[in-house]
Amino acid sequence: MSKVIAVANQKGGVGKTTTSVNLAASLHAVKRSVLLIDMDPQGNATTGVGLDKHNPIASLSDVLLGDVKIDSAIQRIGDTRMSAISGGPDLTVAEVHLMNMDEREYRLESALRTVRNDFDYVIIDCPPSLNMLTVNALVAADSVLIPMQCEYYAMEGLSALIRTIETIREAANPDLHITGLLRTMYDPRSNLARDVSRELLEVFKDKVYNTAIPRNVRLAEAPSHGMPALMYDQKSRGALAYLALAAEILRKEASRKVAA
Repeated sequence: MSKVIAVANQKGGVGKTTTSVNLAASLHAVKRSVLLIDMDPQGNATTGVGLDKHNPIASLSDVLLGDVKIDSAIQRIGDTRMSAISGGPDLTVAEVHLMNMDEREYRLESALRTVRNDFDYVIIDCPPSLNMLTVNALVAADSVLIPMQCEYYAMEGLSALIRTIETIREAANPDLHITGLLRTMYDPRSNLARDVSRELLEVFKDKVYNTAIPRNVRLAEAPSHGMPALMYDQKSRGALAYLALAAEILRKEASRKVAA
């Protein structure tokens, strides 16, 4: 059965899209079929895998508004088992229309039912706000992966997201859970980064991934070339870190199955 992971944090600039794109590519590299869904009006995950956010065959907005079936919006990425549904500026318009629609929180979940089991993993790149698009992602997801920088305001923003996840769990998706917290742009030489990392580990314990994503030039350069870091420079520290994250996610999943 497939796993749907929402990559979410209402704070911008914490590496949500970088994580979504590179985790999807890393899961594909270890022989998993992956669907990447770009739920952000900025459309950066779309361009980050080499697709055109301005002229998609069909976009996520079309799917949410019921104008096309979801399978018509799925685009294969090159000669791979990795696919994507494009996001972009039209999602801002879609969000406005969603507010007047029945079952508006369930639009993505309903659409995904017909295709989710065609993939091992579905990765949803959420926008940097707790809006109706993010709510749709959280209702559709099995779990939430939270990327965060180890900085002063990180814990405050994390508390707000956890409250939102609890609300979604109580109202619409009782199985939703936090699969893990990912430290991004991590510099172990920084006292502040080490202090915040220590606090995260004390509070969230094994919910914090052992893998931390370092600051890395190749990770920053790859999107301008329309490809994940693993395809841009597979030996870079950033690419190797996301491969390690994918392996850690698979190990945790295997452990949960054994425990069950």
